[in-house]
Amino acid sequence: MRIDVISDTVCPWCFIGKRRLEQALALRPHIKPEINWRAFLLNPEIPPEGLDRSIYLVKKFGSESRVRRIYGAISDAGLSVEIDFAFDRIDKTPNSVDSHRLIRKADEIGNGAEVVEALFSAFFVDGLDIGDRSLLVRIGANHGLDAEELADYLETDQDISEIYDENASAHRLGVNGVPAFAFNNNWVISGAQEPQVLARMLDAANAAENAA
Repeated sequence: MRIDVISDTVCPWCFIGKRRLEQALALRPHIKPEINWRAFLLNPEIPPEGLDRSIYLVKKFGSESRVRRIYGAISDAGLSVEIDFAFDRIDKTPNSVDSHRLIRKADEIGNGAEVVEALFSAFFVDGLDIGDRSLLVRIGANHGLDAEELADYLETDQDISEIYDENASAHRLGVNGVPAFAFNNNWVISGAQEPQVLARMLDAANAAENAA
């Protein structure tokens, strides 16, 4: 079974969605998926150097009190899947294009899921700037990529247009928010759904695949 996970590395619900998908797959151990990570850009307009986090959030949500309510709810949801969000450590909202490029490279050697997890943890738990190429090189090197080759790659424009194409493709699929999950290029569900909901999607996609 093919599962396309459409997400952004700066999306806290995508971190939660990743963990819930893993829980759903644990409920269906007979299903052996091929998981592909697809880029979605929540903030394509953010400059390469990123934006001040507090200014960005107030502009997006309207007020500091609303930001606190929203992120308090996200923190509570995170605890249910053993994520200890540390939003107060984040100083900057980064441009996420380069982090998606790193995921593409990691996918080539079968380490996409591990690098996605490392990026989420670096940003949401450690408060690090995942728009910083030196950090991306360290994460890649820790997960099987050659540091020098990765640094050279990130200095080029390679795969940038593909990241924007993936983002456009997601919108054409009707995906306007993430995470979203596509099963066998056919069944699509959006949101950080509970594991039981995702497990039912796995069942439906698996039944359709076996009936084909």
